[in-house]
Amino acid sequence: QVQLVESGGGLVQAGGSLRLSCTASGHTFGTYVMAWFRQAPGKEREFVAGIYYSSSYQDYEDSVKGRFTISRDNAGNTVYLQMNSLKAEDTAVYTCAAGRWGRRSSSYDYWGQGTQVTVSS
Repeated sequence: QVQLVESGGGLVQAGGSLRLSCTASGHTFGTYVMAWFRQAPGKEREFVAGIYYSSSYQDYEDSVKGRFTISRDNAGNTVYLQMNSLKAEDTAVYTCAAGRWGRRSSSYDYWGQGTQVTVSS
């Protein structure tokens, strides 16, 4: 069992930056692909970014490419999402997930509780 706890959300002006963190319990963090998803009000949850076990590969949803960076620290059981040049449309609840490689929610077995990111225009 893996428990995930996110932090770092908040209110920021358009053009600003936030860094989200997600810390996992247990000793198997390095065996999971990690990803960030988001869900805006009235919309379905969508994939934002994923990172492979050894950080050797990252994948980004098109609208965040060049603005968001996903990284991980396997020794510290933590995955990060650095978000720059934030836009109002980035407003959502951001949730980290642990599982297998893919963009579908079904690829991930463990989920955090989510952290709210609000971007004011």
